[in-house]
Amino acid sequence: MSYLKFNNGDRISQVGLGTWKSEENKVGEAVKHALKTGYTHIDCAAIYGNEAEIGEALTDIFKNSDIKRDDIFITSKLWNNAHRKEDVIPALKQTLSDLQLDYLDLYLMHWPVAFKSGLYGFPESNDDFLSLDEVPLIETWEAMVEAKNQGLVKHIGVSNFSIKKLEDLMNKSDTAPEMNQIELHPYLQQEEMLNFCNKHQILITAYSPLGSQDRTPEMKANDEPTLLDNQMVNTIAEKHKVTAAQVLINFHVSRGCITIPKSVTPSRIEQNLSSLEFQLEQSDLNQLKELDKHYRYVNGKFFETSDGKYHNIYDE
Repeated sequence: MSYLKFNNGDRISQVGLGTWKSEENKVGEAVKHALKTGYTHIDCAAIYGNEAEIGEALTDIFKNSDIKRDDIFITSKLWNNAHRKEDVIPALKQTLSDLQLDYLDLYLMHWPVAFKSGLYGFPESNDDFLSLDEVPLIETWEAMVEAKNQGLVKHIGVSNFSIKKLEDLMNKSDTAPEMNQIELHPYLQQEEMLNFCNKHQILITAYSPLGSQDRTPEMKANDEPTLLDNQMVNTIAEKHKVTAAQVLINFHVSRGCITIPKSVTPSRIEQNLSSLEFQLEQSDLNQLKELDKHYRYVNGKFFETSDGKYHNIYDE
């Protein structure tokens, strides 16, 4: 297993199991199979709607195997409807209840976007959004810092934050984010973000490492490129006698990032973890670098509002 370290020495595996879009009645078995296979890192979120099933799986594993809670690193995320200071810790406690845990290893602010308190899912109108003037990100962040101080979480961070938003948060708080979870893959390599985070000792988790082809039709473009079918990726895979997916996962490990490929298929779960068993050569990485086209599969446009509250989520 390959790990990265937080500033206090805590470790996180570079390959974890993602649970976004994992189907009901399958995600629990996927989590159990992953842990039995050797995974030590599970990535969750309240909005995924499956934390209760994952909680049942975790409780079963901890009760009926040699795997203990302290052996596993579990991440979850604060949804946009709980950004007000008074809503953060109650939302976290709901996640802890669903996951049947006493603490999280990592808690992330899922998006730099705020909804009205109590709204579940996605807004139906502009009125369902709260602007960042109404609920500044620093207000949400300070409540997350308090959650860490209370021992409810060991580490705190953000997701989908730009360098601009990271800098703003760091300028306003004595506690810097310990993680930024962002979309990363050969079509979206974000070198500037990697350099910034490395400089400030912020770890990076790459989501959608395989191109997220199972997104809902509403999130897809008609002509979007498919990472797993890329000729260069497949040529490198043939060279190392591995799959295209394993090349894409190893790409992040080689760059010093964490990645969280999702699967509920036992053989794929095993294959994804075994991506750690080979190493891309520098020539491979140089070739993959040529694929960068700053293409986002998760473009954030579903959060843009016609009244201007939210536009250009990634500050690009």
